[in-house]
Amino acid sequence: MATYDVAILGAGPAGSTAAYRLATAGASVLLLDKATFPRDKPCGGGVTGRAARLLPFSIQPVVEDAVDRLECGLRYRHRITRRSRGPLAYMTQRRRLDHFLLQKAAEAGAEVREGETADARELDARIVIGADGCNGASAKQLGLADGIVHGVALEANYPHEARWVGAMVVEIAVIQGGYGWIFPKGDHLNVGVGGNGEEGPRLRAELRRMCEAYGIDPDAARETRGYRLPQRLPGSLLARGTTAVIGDAAGLVDPFTGDGMYEAFLSARLVTDAALDVLAGRAENLDAYQAAVERRITPLTRAGWGAKRAFERFPRATYALIRLPVTFRALDKLLQGDMSDPAKARGLERAAILAIYVLSRVGGRAIGLTAGSRSAASA
Repeated sequence: MATYDVAILGAGPAGSTAAYRLATAGASVLLLDKATFPRDKPCGGGVTGRAARLLPFSIQPVVEDAVDRLECGLRYRHRITRRSRGPLAYMTQRRRLDHFLLQKAAEAGAEVREGETADARELDARIVIGADGCNGASAKQLGLADGIVHGVALEANYPHEARWVGAMVVEIAVIQGGYGWIFPKGDHLNVGVGGNGEEGPRLRAELRRMCEAYGIDPDAARETRGYRLPQRLPGSLLARGTTAVIGDAAGLVDPFTGDGMYEAFLSARLVTDAALDVLAGRAENLDAYQAAVERRITPLTRAGWGAKRAFERFPRATYALIRLPVTFRALDKLLQGDMSDPAKARGLERAAILAIYVLSRVGGRAIGLTAGSRSAASA
């Protein structure tokens, strides 16, 4: 008989949230992480409103700023400002957020082991979940999530400036397949750039350019670090038998925004539902988790690939659509969690989103790609 009902490798947002949900439901849970917390993690540190709504508790204790203003630019020449009816995102730091989530899992009854890891194939548990991020070994050990490509990002921290309180900046098309950002924190600014994998050699120069364009001293950078953004391609297997991968380990980062927090929290909830069915004898495997990902997350991933293609091929036309107030209303609903995916838009909001989709399809054909193929996804 297995020692644990569920063993989870990795105590990031996905792993700790899954551990909390499972332990709260009465399962015996082992949560392992090779790091000792609190530990830092390269990440912009923004939690969208829709991501925060997925959690069964508030993250307010680790929130450093609540953003309700978006400043969006195109190649440092055109800028617009839009205000949301509520927080678009809550700004935190991964060293604080991850430690907070880990403590929540422990308080719920999960057995937490820090500074320890294991081979996912050798854990003494009825169900094994890999949540050790894009650099972890669990996906490979379990033979899952082999269809992943990687974007790249570079970020650094800069002295805090009051002018950015309550605002986040997104600078479009400065990097192929991505953007630059400014995120305000309690005592500093997080500034970064990210895009397609081949853009890696350009990131350092573009980060300096981003700072200069917004009046931030580029030489004041500290804690500069680069990282990969795992992006799942269609058909990638995320569950087999009673094993599964979630969050970044599953490559669930949005291919355009680079956001993985919403997908981490949602995949944690979806795998919890499937795991509890197995533990209760209502299912024999975690196939329901794979199916739930295809229903709930894959539509968002497709939309992300579409937006990426549209901005890569037709940045001016796509930006013209993005700057329309009706498009921002749709974006606001998505980030707030009031609309589950862009396909649910109605009226003029739907028309604006469809126009971007048309550009993405034209862009895909223009560069010799076919929608839904692996080559299209990696464009």
